[in-house]
Amino acid sequence: MIPTPEEQPTVSVEQAARWLGLGRSAAYVAAARGELPTLRFGRTLRVPTASLRRMLGIDPEPESASEPAQVVPLRRETGA
Repeated sequence: MIPTPEEQPTVSVEQAARWLGLGRSAAYVAAARGELPTLRFGRTLRVPTASLRRMLGIDPEPESASEPAQVVPLRRETGA
């Protein structure tokens, strides 16, 4: 069973590969292509469990993902 993000925020590429039905090499190729979301810590790649669960349809997409980000211009404070 794939852990929740609260239980385990990230998993190894090898663990993600098993849940996706991929071999180790195919998972690393998918990560290099950007098809598998990863976080890099030095030489270590980790797969966020939240992203993996959404990819597999276990968890729904967050509502904010469907709405464009609102851009708020920065105001400069003038020292008077």
